[in-house]
Amino acid sequence: MFLSEIFGPDLLVVIIAGVVLLFGGAAIPKFARNLGQSKREFENGMKSVKEITEPSSKTAAPPSASDSSD
Repeated sequence: MFLSEIFGPDLLVVIIAGVVLLFGGAAIPKFARNLGQSKREFENGMKSVKEITEPSSKTAAPPSASDSSD
């Protein structure tokens, strides 16, 4: 409840207005474009790390019930 009072919609309007005044209207699209490219590169990096760290299902088959010795 306390955070909703601090971070309300009026604060968002003030922050956006401050950013526009500080950087100007022309810099906002450049910033958004750079932010999108950074996000895309981060996701591609996470995908490549996931591919490297997870074993491939083609190379390693799970043990079957007939493989167990009684």
